[in-house]
Amino acid sequence: MLYIYIKGEKRFLQVSKIGEFPDSFASNIARCVNANEGKILGLKSHDCHVLLQRLIPIGIRAYLRKDVCTPLIELSNFFQEICAKTLNVQDLEKLEEGIVLILCKLEIFFPPAFFDVMVHLVVHLPYEAKLVGPVSYSWMYPIERNLGKLKRFVKNKAHPEGSIAEGYIVNDLLTFCSMYLRGIETKFNRDERNDDGSRSSQNAERMSIFSQKVRPFGATHFIQYSQQDINSAHWYVLNNCEELKPYID
Repeated sequence: MLYIYIKGEKRFLQVSKIGEFPDSFASNIARCVNANEGKILGLKSHDCHVLLQRLIPIGIRAYLRKDVCTPLIELSNFFQEICAKTLNVQDLEKLEEGIVLILCKLEIFFPPAFFDVMVHLVVHLPYEAKLVGPVSYSWMYPIERNLGKLKRFVKNKAHPEGSIAEGYIVNDLLTFCSMYLRGIETKFNRDERNDDGSRSSQNAERMSIFSQKVRPFGATHFIQYSQQDINSAHWYVLNNCEELKPYID
């Protein structure tokens, strides 16, 4: 359970409640937000990670002083950089030096009881990343999700192993059969949770290469491309458009 002790906490929780993430990026955090009581309940470990990296840096800017807000945002940036898909040794060395300063800044505002062994563990994360490589290949989030899925298969608590084995086989069979079913909703043709209108009639009339799942945002900008960029785009369309393959072959 996470308590938000900041000025304007309801507005921060409202930001968390309306936030949308791509499928498989995070669970539905909006279900865990209770804006009336000022609490966020039932978060999974990976959701806390997403909250720290993505939502807190945006939500606290308007409600905390700059000297308080800055080290928290720096801590969020630290986790974003160390959890990147690619890591550079020089960058990790900078993170190893910078995290010490970040924790020193946090010690000014947070009570001593806050700095337990888990907070101290952050100091060693850059060195560990040097040894094992990108963090995404060694963390436990995928395994925890899979174990949670297997745990939901248990219907007979007297024989949990048998329930898991039977549920796994049934799920595997249904997944295989759903590949050949037509006219009903399956996991292969189900719309994404945050649908960007990719199945609209407007996109259906376009060529396949121009019907990506996108949601434009921001102001419109006009860019003048060079002839080389135009030729590259032309080549890409010719070699990746399904409708043009019969004419090329």
